[in-house]
Amino acid sequence: MKKVLTIAGSDPSGGAGIQADLKTFSYFEVYGMSVITALTAQNSSEVDGIYNVVPDFVKMQLDSILKGAEIDAVKTGMLASSEIAETVSLWIKTSDIPFVVVDPVFVATSGSTLTESEAVRIFIEKIIPDSTLVTPNIPEAEKLSGLKISTPEDMKNAAEIIRKMGAGAVLVKGGHLESGITDILFDGSDFTAFNSERIRAKSTHGTGCTLSAAIAAGLALGNSLRQSVENGIAYVKNAIEMSVSLGMGHFGLNHVQDKGNDR
Repeated sequence: MKKVLTIAGSDPSGGAGIQADLKTFSYFEVYGMSVITALTAQNSSEVDGIYNVVPDFVKMQLDSILKGAEIDAVKTGMLASSEIAETVSLWIKTSDIPFVVVDPVFVATSGSTLTESEAVRIFIEKIIPDSTLVTPNIPEAEKLSGLKISTPEDMKNAAEIIRKMGAGAVLVKGGHLESGITDILFDGSDFTAFNSERIRAKSTHGTGCTLSAAIAAGLALGNSLRQSVENGIAYVKNAIEMSVSLGMGHFGLNHVQDKGNDR
C-alpha cells in the first residue's frame, strides 16, 4: 500500500486540515500519516483560535515518521509561522520524497488569516522550489504572483510567475471566479483547463485541503499529474454535492463517497 503524509493544521470540525486529508487518503486507498503543525478552534464558518505547535516538536514528528516508513508522497497545508515553514522546508529538502504537493494555506474559507507574512516569504523562497505541484486558489495566487486575477487568462499569467519560482507545476484553482469555475494547470510547457459548473453549495470549507490530498494520493498511486488533478477535482465536486449537515445550518464536505466513482 502506498503511504502519503500530510503536514498541516488540525481542524476539529473535520472539514479541513489533517482530518480532511486523512479521510481523503482513505477514500483513495493509500495509507495516511500526519504531522500536525497547529491546533485550531474552528468550524465550517469561522476560526476562533490558533495554537501553533513548537517547531522542534514538528521536526520530531517528521523525523519519527521518516525513521519508521518510506513515504511515497507528501502534501503540506497550514504552515502558520516562519519557524514552522523553515523546519518543514529543510525536512523536505533532505528527505528525498518522490512527490511534494504544496497547498499554500494562507487564509481560511471563512476569511481568517492563517499564515504570518514572514512564513509566506519562506514559503516562496524555500518550499515552492522543492514542490512537485503548488495548488493556490485565486487569493493565494494573487499573493504569490503579485497580480490581480479576474479571468482565466490572469490565472495563466499567475501560474507562469509561480512556476518560475521553482515549482514543478502549478494548479491555480478558480473557485473564486464570478463566472463558472475554471482550474488552470501549468506544467511548465502546457496549460490544461478543467471547467466545472458552479454548485450551489452550503459549504466549501476544506475544498483546497481535500483537493491537494487527493492529488497527492493519485501521484503516489502512479497516476499522471493531469489524471491526478482531474480525479481530485471530480472527487471534490462530489464531496460538495453530497455535503453533510453538521447542525446549526453548517454543512461539511462528504469525504465518504460511492466507490463506483473514478479514482
